[in-house]
Amino acid sequence: MENEPHIIPAAAVKGIATGLLMMAFFTLIWSGIAFGGLHTTNWWFVLLIFPVLSVFFIFNGIKLFRIAKYYPPLTSEADLAEEKKMGKWFGIIFGAEGLGIFIGINVVINLGHPELAIPVLALVVGLHFYPLAKVFKRTIDYYLATWSTIIAVVAIILTLNKTFDQTATFAFTGIGIAVATSCYGIYMVVRGRSLPEVTS
Repeated sequence: MENEPHIIPAAAVKGIATGLLMMAFFTLIWSGIAFGGLHTTNWWFVLLIFPVLSVFFIFNGIKLFRIAKYYPPLTSEADLAEEKKMGKWFGIIFGAEGLGIFIGINVVINLGHPELAIPVLALVVGLHFYPLAKVFKRTIDYYLATWSTIIAVVAIILTLNKTFDQTATFAFTGIGIAVATSCYGIYMVVRGRSLPEVTS
């Protein structure tokens, strides 16, 4: 019926929860990279926002895992097939990302530019959001992909022309990508809190 509310399956709730835990982890990783560039300056304290956000994401992720049991499981063959397809493509993209990181870092090291390893890592991370946007049908992935890719390209250019030394490269790239993962986490928190309430 047209007025019947859309049923949110438990798998979707768990998916948001898993995404929040992943964003907490990656936000900590990238803010840690930024700390490597800022720890000798008086600006390192600005990075404290990222661990705070990570704890916030973890809290909300755990909360969603706890309430997921109250949402219905996927039952239709179409939904199960779609979930399987999305899982397959996520695995392919994740694997391609890992391979891209391995190849990219080895290329810049063999070319004599190990200082580009972190920006190249960020570039692959940014690019992998584009296919994810199509798989999960999320517009925000396009914005995050573009933001992260721009951050990586700018870092590569400014490092190559000696505007950035290694510490500046770490700080700029780390903060830029941590902002992206934080925005993604906030987006997932909002999505989680907008889910229709269910009870046992």
